[in-house]
Amino acid sequence: MDLEQVIHSRRAVREYTTETVGRPMLQALIEAAVQAPSAVNEQPWIFTVVQDRDRLALISREAKAHLLKAPPEKLALHRLRELRDDPDFDILYHAPVLIMIASATRGRWAVENCALAAENLMLTACAAGYGTCWIGLAQGWLATADGKAALRLPAECLPVAPIIVGRPKVAPHAVPRKEPRILWIDP
Repeated sequence: MDLEQVIHSRRAVREYTTETVGRPMLQALIEAAVQAPSAVNEQPWIFTVVQDRDRLALISREAKAHLLKAPPEKLALHRLRELRDDPDFDILYHAPVLIMIASATRGRWAVENCALAAENLMLTACAAGYGTCWIGLAQGWLATADGKAALRLPAECLPVAPIIVGRPKVAPHAVPRKEPRILWIDP
């Protein structure tokens, strides 16, 4: 698959098979992630790879409990409230792997640096036939002391991008894209 095909076919995947993701593939995803640019070449990334089913279940359960404490107005979308209140909802969508991309520093561009690495990781996964999804609903708990401890992250780091990885059960449908707003400033 060429780069344009990958960019146009990568989608958030929320249904996974039980197939495991091998360590060589996970290593390749991380190698692609660290090729991302970073502000002043800081390269602040820390990658935590979680494959242990018990640890994934703990993260999902605790992240959901944390989310349940959020006032409804903080969950702007009605669908998020429905998911939060569904007792069967697994925040990690039963994916076999969670890769947390964190920043070792809380520098000015920590979030941007990790987001760039995350996009490289997700595009590489798509090109290899894997699905990914950035799990924003888990970010709140993963940024707590307990969440960092579950990921064995140092207290001073900043967890940014919790990305689940696995083989998609079905190919996600393309989502229509809005026409881009372009403001041309020509000479």
